[in-house]
Amino acid sequence: MLCRHYHLVGEGCDSAFTVDTSRITFGRGCLAEVGDRAKALGMKRVALFSDERMARLEHFQKVRQSLSAAGLDVAVYTDVHVEPTDQSFLEAARFASEARPDGYISLGGGSVIDTCKGANLYATYPADFLAYVNVPVGQGRAVPGPLKPHIACPTTSGTGSEVTGITIFDLLSLKAKTGIAALALRPTEALIDPDCTATLPSEVVAASGLDVLSHALESYTARPYVRRPAPARPSLRPMSQGANPWSDLGCREALRLMGLYLERGVADAQDHEAREQLMWAATLAGIAFGNAGVHAPHGMAYAVAGLVRDFHPSGYPQGEPLVPHGMSVIVNAPAVFRYTAEVSPERHLEAAEWLGADVRGAAPADAGEVLARKLIQIMRTVGMPNGLGGVGYTEADLIPLTEGAYPQQRLLQNAPREMSRPVLTELFRQALRYW
Repeated sequence: MLCRHYHLVGEGCDSAFTVDTSRITFGRGCLAEVGDRAKALGMKRVALFSDERMARLEHFQKVRQSLSAAGLDVAVYTDVHVEPTDQSFLEAARFASEARPDGYISLGGGSVIDTCKGANLYATYPADFLAYVNVPVGQGRAVPGPLKPHIACPTTSGTGSEVTGITIFDLLSLKAKTGIAALALRPTEALIDPDCTATLPSEVVAASGLDVLSHALESYTARPYVRRPAPARPSLRPMSQGANPWSDLGCREALRLMGLYLERGVADAQDHEAREQLMWAATLAGIAFGNAGVHAPHGMAYAVAGLVRDFHPSGYPQGEPLVPHGMSVIVNAPAVFRYTAEVSPERHLEAAEWLGADVRGAAPADAGEVLARKLIQIMRTVGMPNGLGGVGYTEADLIPLTEGAYPQQRLLQNAPREMSRPVLTELFRQALRYW
C-alpha cells in the first residue's frame, strides 16, 4: 500500500515511478569474482580504472589476479584525480580511446567510479565536453546509445556511484561541481566487498558515511514523485523522480543503520560489523537516491567543494585544497532541513528518530530543529568541521556560494521547498557555524 505521502497526484504530474539499479553482488571476498563476472559479460580487453593509492593495496592485486586468471587482457589507468575535474575526465577519456577496451572495471571510491563512467561515455560517443553535461551548465544531450559494460567495485562506504547513472566532476571554469545524469552511465554490475573498507582512515569513513546519511535523508524528504511534472513520454521520466515508495524502503533502512553504526565505524577500524553495515547502508542509499534524487544539501555542496581556497582535511592526500564530498554536503544539511521540515514534518521526525534522536513529545513545528540538532551532534562526534566556517568560508563568500549552487537545478528542483537565490544565500548564512 502506498504511504499517505503519495495518494494525491498533482495536476499535470506523474502518476508512476520507475525502479532501476545495477546488478549487485555484496559480501566479504566478492572482489575475487571480478574476472569471472567480466568474462561472463563478454569482455576480452578491459580498462581497469583505479588511483595511485589503491594501486599499492592488496585489493588492486586481487582484482588484477582475478582478471588474469580469467584470461583477460588488461589496460590499467591509475591517474584518477581525487574529486575529478572536467580536465581529468578528458584525460581519462583519451586513455580509453587509445586503449580501445570492450569493457571497464573501476576499483576505488566515487572519484574512480565517476571517472570510469565519464571515460566510457566520451570514448564511446565523442562529443564536445559540455554536450552531455546537465543543463543549464551544459547542453544535457541524451547519450546516443548503450555504453560498454562496466563493473564497479567500490572501496569506500559512501558515494553509491556503483549503482547510479550519475557522474560528478568539478567544472574548473565555473569553480563549482556539476555532473551528467543518464541511465546509460549506470554500471552494469557492482561488486561490493566490505573488506575493502578495513584500511580506510577514520576521516574518510566519517565523510563518506555522512554522504550516505544525506543521500538517504534528502531522498526521503525530496518532493514526492506525484508532485513532479509528467514527462512528455514515459521514456523521458528522469532518474531524479522524487521520493517514492521504493526509495523510501532503502532510505529508512540506511538511516537506521547510520544511526547504529556510523560512530562505531569511525571510531574503530577493527569493528568489522560496523564497517560492513556502513557499506550495506551505502548500497541501500545509493539505490534509493538513484531512483529518487537528492536535493539542496548536495546542490549547495557543489559550490562548497568548487570554491575551496586553502582547506586540507586529514586522512586525505595532501596537496591542492580539498573539501571531501561528504563533508561539503553535511555542512549544509542542518540549515537545509530546518527550512524544509515544514513541508513534511512527520518525515523529518521519522528520520531523526531512525538516526537515534529522542522525538518523544516533539510537535510538527519542532521537526526541523530536532533533526538539525541530531545532525549537529553526529557531526561533532565524528569530527566534522563547524559548518562552512570550519572549511574556510565567511560572510563575504555567501554570494559566490549562491551563484555556484543556483545552476544545480537538477538537484534544487527536487527539493520540497523553493530554492531561490535569496533562499540559498540565507541557508548558506545559517550554515556558517552551528556550535
